[in-house]
Formats: sequence, structure tokens, C-alpha cells
Amino acid sequence: MACRAVAPQLFASSSHPIHPARPVAAVPWSNAAPQAIRTGRGKHALAAITLDDYLPMRSTEVKNRSMKSKSFSFPGPLWSFIRPCLVNDDKFKTSTDDITSLRLITAVKTPYLPDGRFDLEAYDSLINMQIEGGAEGVIVGGTTGEGHLMSWDEHIMLIGHTVNCFGSRIKVIGNTGSNSTREAVHATEQGFAVGMHAALHINPYYGKTSISGLISHFEAVLPMGPTIIYNVPSRSGQDITPEVIEAISGSPNMAGVKECVGHERIKSYTDKGITIWSGNDDECHDSRWKYGATGVISVASNLVPGFMHSIMYKGENVTLNEKLLPLMKWLFCQPNPIALNTALAQLGVARPVFRLPYVPLPLEKRIEFVRIVESIGRENFVGKKETQVLDDDDFVLISRKGLHCFQALLCLVLEFWIIAAEWNHQT
Repeated sequence: MACRAVAPQLFASSSHPIHPARPVAAVPWSNAAPQAIRTGRGKHALAAITLDDYLPMRSTEVKNRSMKSKSFSFPGPLWSFIRPCLVNDDKFKTSTDDITSLRLITAVKTPYLPDGRFDLEAYDSLINMQIEGGAEGVIVGGTTGEGHLMSWDEHIMLIGHTVNCFGSRIKVIGNTGSNSTREAVHATEQGFAVGMHAALHINPYYGKTSISGLISHFEAVLPMGPTIIYNVPSRSGQDITPEVIEAISGSPNMAGVKECVGHERIKSYTDKGITIWSGNDDECHDSRWKYGATGVISVASNLVPGFMHSIMYKGENVTLNEKLLPLMKWLFCQPNPIALNTALAQLGVARPVFRLPYVPLPLEKRIEFVRIVESIGRENFVGKKETQVLDDDDFVLISRKGLHCFQALLCLVLEFWIIAAEWNHQT
């Protein structure tokens, strides 16, 4: 079941749990997104805009969990916002083994409304399709999910929303890594406080550090909970060498590595008993069945989760892998997540809205995608709408967002939420 109620300046949905009679208006882009760059008509992009200034995040799924909260009194709607975190979480704590057993983890896309807010209705639908397709975990706010284009408030709230709505059905792995150790520590504390099952951490990028610095960086975040290390030198500018991984592999919270360097590196780790997920869709079949990888952290599974589940679970299948290779290569014809965003828009699963600096693929690549879908079979992709070739003027590009008073209040509430959760854990 999708969560429909969230903070309106960061998220939007189509219903209001407290005042359902209040109207929700579907408005064209020109009214909904005064701070967006319009590349054309934007005819496919309609926003569900609520007329309320206050819409606390709630969760139907949290209410169904058999959690026993500590005795704590707080008035009104604010209590419903904070209460899910004030629980005795020992018996709900995720173990590292719970993470190392996952074979298909989707690096999930974050959809947007034309005014730049998260489109949670589309997001929840996408998560549901991942669950139905056999994905066992999702990376929230990773590279594919554009966490680097979010504020930390947006980032943590999206992790919390995902946990509250889907945490009993799929493992939620929050990307809380940063090139600043202090920031990574703080974000990871917040992520675990709102209930994520594990953290994903990249090495410090741009301002690169030494081998000793890398080890110290990861040692600072590992004590907080199950952790996946992400090695992608093409983006970070620095390889996380085996020396680093072996130095931190003794931590009880070290779940494993998302490795993008290649088969030989994967084999060297799996021979030593280190859990590895392939970070490359086009290599994941062989990584899984020839080089000992546990599974894949996948971009392609946003589109074809059922097929990716088959590749990870049903033994070697060279025919299926070759069938999907054109799609996998198309997804990385330009830096991820440009192609994925374009694909989901053309499938009708997400609105054609991009946060800059990402822009849609050129027309010839959009046409190529439709042909790939036809060759694989539309029924094997997420969503049920007919695949379209979108025009340039169908897309909306977002360059900035407004700062609202509600956001400042929301930040204060979020901080209190985190503090209360930490208090609960300590007591």
C-alpha cells in the first residue's frame, strides 16, 4: 500500500489523510512550476498540488506493525509525526546477515513533480513494482536516485518514507555517504534513526584522501549499522583498493561491497569470503554465476525487475542475458541516470521532469528505446501504458526550488524526531 501523506514542500501526493474533503487540483506546468525551466509545452507533466500548508508524514504500514512504543506524551499531529521513531527497536534491528543474503537490489529512481518536489505517488508505485518483480532491497537516494541533487532534509525524509511504507516488505538501504566524514556520520545517524536497514557508503570523492584516510573514514561510519561499501572509481576518482576492504572486513557491520571495477576484483574478494554485489548490469550475470558475486545492485531492474530476478536466482541463462544486453548498454549510453529517467518517462511510469544538470536523451536515443522495448516485449517492463517517443517540448527541467517557511518548520521537526529516536535508543 502506498503512503499518501507527506510534507508538502518536499513531497506531494494525491490525498489528504486528515482533511480528505479539501480539494486537490491538477494544474498545468505553467501554474505549478514558476521556478522551472520549460523546454516546451510540458503537456505530459501535471502536478497534484494540495491547498494545505500542513500535511504531516504518516504511514499506514507503521500502524500495522506490532511495535510497542515507549511512554511519551506529545500533543496533536506532531505526535503522529514523531511517534513511529519512539519504539523499542531491538527486535526490529536488521542484522548484517539479513543484508548479505540479498541478491537483487534496485538502485531506485526518484520521480519528480513539475515544481521539483518528489512525486511520491509515482515513487510508491515504482517501489511496489520492484517488490512484485522480486527485488529484495532498494537503494534510496543513490546515484540513480539522484541523492546528490537532494538536500539532506529531502534525503532523510525519503528514506523515512520508504521505510514507513515498505520496510516490512523490502530492505531499505539509504545512501548516506559523503566526501566529508563528519557529514557521512551525521547523515548515517539520521538514516538509521528513521529506520533504514543498511547504509551505502562511497569513498570521499573530489577531495581524495590517503589509504589510511579511507580506512579511518569507513571505520567512523561502520559502528552505526549494516554497511555496504560502494567502489566506483569512474565517478569518485579513486579506487577503493583491496587493502582498504580487507582492513575493514572484520567489522561485524561490514555487509559487503558494491564493486564496479570488474570480474577479477570480484573473484579476489569472493575467494576471501567477502560479500560482493556487481555494480555493472552488463556484467552481473557472469559475476553471479562465474565469479561468485552474491548478486547485483541494479539500474536495469527499475525497468525489468522480473528478468533481473531470474538472472540472479535461476541459474546461468546466457540467452536471457544476451536479450537484455542492448537495454543495459542503452542505459549507460550517457551518464546514469539520464537514460533511465528518459525510459521511465516514455513508459509512463514517471513524469518527464528532470532536475538539472540532467537532461533527457536526444530524440534518436528515445526512438531507439522504443525499439528495444518492442524487441524485449512491453509486458516485461514496469507499468502498463503504451511506450511513447516523447518530444523535446514534453520535458520539464528544474533548476531551483523555492524556500518556504514550512520547510524551516519541517527541518526543526525532523531534528526533534532524530533526537527523540536517539534518546529512545540510549534508554
